[in-house]
Amino acid sequence: MRILGIDPGLATLGYGVIDTFGSRIELVKAGAVITTPNMAEPERLISIRQQIKEILETYAPDQIAFEELFFCKNITTGMSVSAARGVTVCTCAEYTRELFEYTPMQIKSAVVGNGHADKHQVQQMVKMTLNMADIIRPDDAADAVAVAITHANTGLLREEFRMK
Repeated sequence: MRILGIDPGLATLGYGVIDTFGSRIELVKAGAVITTPNMAEPERLISIRQQIKEILETYAPDQIAFEELFFCKNITTGMSVSAARGVTVCTCAEYTRELFEYTPMQIKSAVVGNGHADKHQVQQMVKMTLNMADIIRPDDAADAVAVAITHANTGLLREEFRMK
């Protein structure tokens, strides 16, 4: 099965594509969709939509998993990131209804075994899981791969994480 993991963002939206063969996981591609602050927000959203469509067409995932958004301080930033996530979810929903989502704590717990793990611990475990020499960069891409790995390992519980 091919899984696309997405770490939503407006400036940097991470994505990771993995293939699963039973319990074996292989990285296909990790990267980021980048928009710049000098672009108007509508232009940034259009750019995200176009780049996500290209990723879907290029890698043809069977299922797509998102990291849920979590905000605690800046509501203005949260609104912009939510808009980017909305455009991404809509674009992916046009491609497939096989959409799933996981909280940051669920991802950390699944990848590291500790729901309060820090970013570096997650990156190290992603590197080890995929038997890679280096940590995936940028951080958002590594996070997206962690989302995909989490989804790959949910097995029979997968339906509980389907987007509603």
